[in-house]
Amino acid sequence: MSRAVLRSGLWLGFYVLILWAWWMMFTMSRKMDLDWIGRPGPMGQAMAAMDPRMDMYMPMAEFGPLFWMWAIMMAAMMLPTLVPTLRSYEDLIRSANGSRAGWLGVLGGYLAVWVGFAALIASVQLVLLFGGVVDMLGIAKSSLVAGGLMIAVGAFQFTRAKEVCHGVCHAPMTYFLGHWRTGFVGGLRMGLGLGAFCVGCCWGFMALGFVGGVMSLLWMGLATFFMVLEKLPQIGHVITRPLGFALIAGGLVLLIYPITFGG
Repeated sequence: MSRAVLRSGLWLGFYVLILWAWWMMFTMSRKMDLDWIGRPGPMGQAMAAMDPRMDMYMPMAEFGPLFWMWAIMMAAMMLPTLVPTLRSYEDLIRSANGSRAGWLGVLGGYLAVWVGFAALIASVQLVLLFGGVVDMLGIAKSSLVAGGLMIAVGAFQFTRAKEVCHGVCHAPMTYFLGHWRTGFVGGLRMGLGLGAFCVGCCWGFMALGFVGGVMSLLWMGLATFFMVLEKLPQIGHVITRPLGFALIAGGLVLLIYPITFGG
């Protein structure tokens, strides 16, 4: 197999994975909407007497289905943001001793970190659900919680931690040059490192799912769009703080003019 064919095949598979993840999210979101309005389905049957503390079968009140949902969501939202990183590694295939195996390692390590984060945030959602903070769709039940979360995420945009993590995500070539490893295992190690910095940079956008609804395709699309913008070399460093101001302003609006959230 020629190098050009292999390269094209890997990139095609990468984009197919993104499309598959978005299709799965659309399908799951559609199913949850049908269940919510009372169509046949275990969730729809349970919603009439919803109480997360009761012993009844609700997929989004169980770790397994919830983790699966978040894992697919991570793939749908975060893989598009990885494109500049994979292209940077590809430059090192031509100019250094990078390899396609290393390319796959970077991708695998990055995904592994975000799958781990999916397990963490699924656990957090269950705690919030059974604590009565969010509803079955993962939406905050009070504008105080929603507004406070938006302000917290907005404030994080101005922190040193955000600056450091965003600096790595924004300039992956610098990370590669400082942590260079060859082969699949080397790529995997670098992917794990890049994934960890990416989680540090973008966790707030994921947490905002508890404001807009963790299964909301609108929220997913907007969050993905802004995370991609933050990683673009030309403008990424310019929009970080304006996003922070916008989130803080939105949070203050929710605190001053409360609206009804999930329930």
